[in-house]
Amino acid sequence: MTRKVLPWPDKRLQTVAAPVAEITDEIRAIWNDMIDVMEAMPGVGLGAPQIGVMQRLAVVDASDKRGQAVRMANPEILHASAELRTHEEASPNLPGVSAAVDRPRAVTVRFMNEHGEMEDRDFVNLWATSVQHQIDHLNGKMYFDRLSRTKRQMLLKRAGKIRGRT
Repeated sequence: MTRKVLPWPDKRLQTVAAPVAEITDEIRAIWNDMIDVMEAMPGVGLGAPQIGVMQRLAVVDASDKRGQAVRMANPEILHASAELRTHEEASPNLPGVSAAVDRPRAVTVRFMNEHGEMEDRDFVNLWATSVQHQIDHLNGKMYFDRLSRTKRQMLLKRAGKIRGRT
């Protein structure tokens, strides 16, 4: 099933997603749909609220070869490095614009994996950036919420002009 990404400013993109109690076949099917959407973008991650599923589910694949997607339910950051990394971030929910965002270069994340087991995993560089970006989505935040008010307004204005041309 091909799911569509929600266009900003859909309220679901600004809503905290609900925790997942257990990993079921339905959850696995949602993850598979999310991977399909992520690959079609193409992107390195996707949070379930981006496609209107209000559950704390995320997928991340920052591998060179692809096909290495990490499926996460209820991800939470246990530790973040003091060293920051700047990356140009974007979202299919607000196409055509991007912004440089500073985030910790490395994070340790606890999540429920596809087997329903709790797992702690370290992510670095683009993997870490993507995991943090997806957790923001699960918390009702977009990457541009991390920008200064002026930069955020400029980005949203530019996105509105782009949207007006489509």
